[in-house]
Amino acid sequence: MKVGLIRCMQTEDMCPATTCFRVMQDKKVAFEGVAEDISVIGVNTCGGCPGKKAVTRAAEMVKRGADTIVFASCIFKGTPIGFPCPHAEVMKDAIVKKVGPSVNIIQSTH
Repeated sequence: MKVGLIRCMQTEDMCPATTCFRVMQDKKVAFEGVAEDISVIGVNTCGGCPGKKAVTRAAEMVKRGADTIVFASCIFKGTPIGFPCPHAEVMKDAIVKKVGPSVNIIQSTH
């Protein structure tokens, strides 16, 4: 699995994505049952509200080899601040439309 990770720009100064990387490495939570090796192709933010830059950034990671776009838990669950992104679904739908159905989408890392 070749992963492109999208994270919330609002939480990047308080969260170094350590748990996201750990669950990928240990194949836990969202990655439980993944048989193949997991490699991170790229990590980027959504670009800030309303997350429009996430679309082109996800497409670029796919162009560079990602077969899976993963949203860090900060986007759909609001970790660590407890406030999920109000634009998460629209952002996800726009990414799916841009990269196509062959790219796997994971809505939350942990």
